[in-house]
This record gives sequence, C-alpha cells and structure tokens, in this order.
Amino acid sequence: MTAAAAQAATSLRERRRQTRRRNVRRHWQLYLLLVLPVAYFVVFQYIPMANNVIAFKDYNVVDGIWGSPWAGFKHFERFFANPVALDLIRNTLMLSLYGFLAGFPIPIILALALNEVRARFFKRTVQMVTYAPHFISTVIVVSMLILIFSPRIGFMADVLGFFGMSENLLADPDAFRSVYVWSDIWQTAGYSAIIYMAALAGIDPSLYEAARLDGASRLRKIWHVDLPGIAPTVVVVMVLSVGSVMAIGFEKAFLLQNPLNLSTSEIIATYTYKMGLLNADFSLATAVGLFNSVINLILLLLVNTVSKRVTGNGLW
Repeated sequence: MTAAAAQAATSLRERRRQTRRRNVRRHWQLYLLLVLPVAYFVVFQYIPMANNVIAFKDYNVVDGIWGSPWAGFKHFERFFANPVALDLIRNTLMLSLYGFLAGFPIPIILALALNEVRARFFKRTVQMVTYAPHFISTVIVVSMLILIFSPRIGFMADVLGFFGMSENLLADPDAFRSVYVWSDIWQTAGYSAIIYMAALAGIDPSLYEAARLDGASRLRKIWHVDLPGIAPTVVVVMVLSVGSVMAIGFEKAFLLQNPLNLSTSEIIATYTYKMGLLNADFSLATAVGLFNSVINLILLLLVNTVSKRVTGNGLW
C-alpha cells in the first residue's frame, strides 16, 4: 500500500469516528434508552451462558461450577446411550412440527379474512374474541382442558363416546399432540394475527385501487396484493418459528403429562426438568439442554440462509 493510500484510509477512518461521535452526541437520549435493555441481556442472558460449562463437568455443589472436575463429553454420551433419547427427540420434533404446520398458516388466514371485513363492529368483535385467549395463563388453559375432557365431570366425554372415540383424550397417547397443538392455536392465533394485520396496513392503497380498476376479485387481490405485501413478515416469522422448533414450551407439556400419555408427552424440556431438578443430575440436564439449543441454532442459521437465497428476506 502506498503512502497516499494509507493516508486516505486513515483519513476515512477518522471521518467515520467523528461521524459516530457526532451521532452519539446528537442522539444521546436514544442511546441512553438502550442501556437498560442491553444490561438486561448481558446480565440475565449472556453471562449465565458461561454456566453451560457444567455440561462438560462432573458438577457437585461443594466444589462449585468452576471447581468441579472436567468430564469431557461423558454426559452427552450418557444421554445418547440412554434408550429414551431417541424417543425424546422424536416426541419433541413431532410435537413442534405438528404445531408449526397446523398453527403457522392460521394467523395468516385470520388476518387476511379480517382485512376483508368491512363491518367494523363485527371485525372488532372477532379480533377481541380471538385475541382474548392470549391473556389466559397456560395453567388456566390446562385446567380448562382437564375439566372439559375429564371422563367424570367433563361434558366432552359423552360427546366423544357417542362418536366412538376415546372418552378421556388426556389419557390417550395418540390424542395428546392434537390436544396440545389445537389448544395452543386457540390461545395464540389471534395474537399472532396482529403482526400480519400490521403488515397489511402498511401496503400501498394504490395497489388495491389498481387491482380494483383491473377487475380483480377478492381472491385475486389477496393473491396478488396482500400475500406479496406481507411476504417479508411471513418469512421472518417462519424463520423464527423453525429456529425454535426444538424449544417447545415446558410448562404446558408438563401440566398435560400423566403416566398414561407419557409415551408421547415426554419431551426434552420435561426430561431436563426431571433430571436436573428432581434427580439433581445437573450436568446431564445441562448437556441435554445445550444439545437442544445447538440444534435450534443450526436450524435458525440454515433456514435463514435458505430464505435469503430463495426470497431475499431473512433476519439478517
């Protein structure tokens, strides 16, 4: 590199530093607002990640996290050597994929349908009815399911029995996934639809006017205007959903779990809880949780890369 080129590069870096300092002085209030969120993530998200080292140690309370002896990949080998490992992975994947395939398109369909409704009172009523379950806690939802499907006090037992189905769905391993997924869709579809309704609100009204002048029907307008308009939002939500396919919630699965449906309801999250907190095998539980997180990270990176190449949209 010549002296002139080196001097030009140095001058460019100096101008960039001056621009950054000027922006910080000009917008210091915005940077100040970022302090608490950044501190939260550093203290409660990033620093605790260092404790994942337990997965590679024979942890004991006396020696502490950093004083416990190293064990290498011993606990990962213990997990994969366990006959239940494949069942846990299969149950987690099947429950997550079922939830994704059944639940992902419903908020989009709901948002598109509400966008076509012209009666404001009806539209707001539907929004309120579909959005309200989001505020019900998971514990309450599970309690409602137990009361509804209980063979002793639930009214659904007689209905299911009339159609020749199992009278106690919560004790049926084959029905566990459907009960879990469709109750989750009922609880979250209205809230998720808000994201797509916001994206629909941002579409240029002139596109609708042009479609109307061209004589497009409602279905044609949805296909050629609405769906392309919300496509970037759909892609981002899809990437986030696929990236968390192995991180299915612990709380609901654990509360719906019973000895009769254990063959399908035992997932990685509930197994980690039982090993870590109930059996005090912290190293094994951390190893299983770390494996779960790595799989999620790989899926997130993979889906985001494919999405960027195919659609041009992604998280980054």
